[in-house]
Amino acid sequence: MNPPLIRHWSLPGGLFAALLAMAVAGCRGELEHASDMYAFGTIVEVRLWGAEPERAQRAMADLQQMFQRMHRDWHAWEAGRLTDLNKAFAEGRSVEAPADIVEMVRRSRHYESLTEGRFNPAIGGLIALWGFHTSTFPVTGPPPSRAQVEALLAGRPSSLDISVSGLQVHSSNPHVQLDFGGIAKGFAVDLAIGHLRELGIENAIVNAGGDLRAMGDHGDRPWRVAIRQPGGGVIGAVEVVGDESLFTSGNYERFRAQGASRYPHILDPRTGWPAEDLASVTVITSEGTLADVAATALIVAGPDDWPEVARALALDQVLVIDAAGTVHLTPAMAERVRFVEDVERRIIDLPGV
Repeated sequence: MNPPLIRHWSLPGGLFAALLAMAVAGCRGELEHASDMYAFGTIVEVRLWGAEPERAQRAMADLQQMFQRMHRDWHAWEAGRLTDLNKAFAEGRSVEAPADIVEMVRRSRHYESLTEGRFNPAIGGLIALWGFHTSTFPVTGPPPSRAQVEALLAGRPSSLDISVSGLQVHSSNPHVQLDFGGIAKGFAVDLAIGHLRELGIENAIVNAGGDLRAMGDHGDRPWRVAIRQPGGGVIGAVEVVGDESLFTSGNYERFRAQGASRYPHILDPRTGWPAEDLASVTVITSEGTLADVAATALIVAGPDDWPEVARALALDQVLVIDAAGTVHLTPAMAERVRFVEDVERRIIDLPGV
């Protein structure tokens, strides 16, 4: 496993340039502290505004250690605490797990129920079968056969088959293999923001490859965040107010390719095959964990069912881009997004949210 890549500096003024086209503004004499760290197969950017230098340095050092540990412990295919847990499941053993993994299991069970199986982190065996246990994309070569997929689905892996007692974790189903790819970044961002708040830092953004949570302000304005256009570029921007998370899931960056055929990496746990009908989903909500889960589950739900899943998760700010490039968004999201180009848009009401 590669060690985290760390850069730490202070910007006295001028241009704020974040990954993925975050908007810019003058610093007006205040210090902005920034650090880039490698975790979960992406660069995690941390930006602090207006913090004392000593406190900022401590915060960056703490987060570096946190992300190192999380990257190591939560890895789905390199040796660590999660792979130890999956081995115990396969062998029918109970095992003690770290508190953060236990908490992700608890939340996974909750969200699998709410989404009726559209989010299910117990399908690690299926993800491995598709060749998606890798940090190098695209994966090339033919997809697994339908017989191979059906054989894995026959084991009915589900996080609901996991029981927790304190830190002891056990699965009644040996086919359960956890992969936290649809929840880990959100949970990690929440932990990071929580730690910054404990240190007395009030203005910060933690951006894990475009999935982020921000609190406070960026100087005399809110944090401004770009929403990516599938295939490249930016479709619009949002000002993040107070303490909010913005997460996007898409099928355009990670995939398996064979000739002209393309198989996105987000799998429908119910069918075992890639979810292909939506290009991307962006969710804004208070908690990164929920935003991460929701963005994945709505991709899986597809063009007909995503409003139902959004209602089940009590979401009111959702933007969906379908395979044809049409933008579907809730009224609350429509009020937030400033589009940078003219695109076909459809407002989707979510009664009861």
